[in-house]
Amino acid sequence: MTDPTAEFDRQVGTLLARGYPALAGLDEDGFTGLVEPLRAQARGGDPGPEAARVPFLLVVTRKIAPIEETMPRTTLHGGRLPGFVDRSFEPGSLERFVATSELPAPDAYLLFDVERGEEFCGVVPKDAMQVVADRGRTLLTIDEGVALITQFPQVLVKNKCFSLGGSRCGDRRVPAIWISKRAPKLGWCWEGNPHTWLGMASAGSRAA
Repeated sequence: MTDPTAEFDRQVGTLLARGYPALAGLDEDGFTGLVEPLRAQARGGDPGPEAARVPFLLVVTRKIAPIEETMPRTTLHGGRLPGFVDRSFEPGSLERFVATSELPAPDAYLLFDVERGEEFCGVVPKDAMQVVADRGRTLLTIDEGVALITQFPQVLVKNKCFSLGGSRCGDRRVPAIWISKRAPKLGWCWEGNPHTWLGMASAGSRAA
């Protein structure tokens, strides 16, 4: 079983190495101090095959680090090319994709029992979101999806990419992260259009 303290330190170290303190306008000590209170909430467990399931995830929100700045800090597992936001997001639209569930803190929190949801590959996204809700689970937001591939790049693999139904903007678009041009891409798909390579990511709970 993964030691939660060691895993928490690893995740914090990943964010430090990717320049998150500067994005937040903090030095390393200030950034570490921001997330340190979450350490006590971390839970042990083992990631599933290819990180299909993750015990806990440290999420730093767009309030601290804008999506436009964090996606280029992602890569595929073993890859070098930076992730990117697809041009199908018209200027200013990312800000309109907001969380559909109440978040426990505006800046940083922990997400538990995360699944990328490949069982929903080929399922209409709107139907997949209903199944997730019926199970009492919560859909991942854009911020959480970016955090997931930042900390566990092995989660994003060919034919097992995922939608992020926890962020919506009032229309039929559902954000998603998949592989394009050998790099992670944040885009969107219609809620009524299924894709064989796109599941629906979810989590058990959040805590601050």
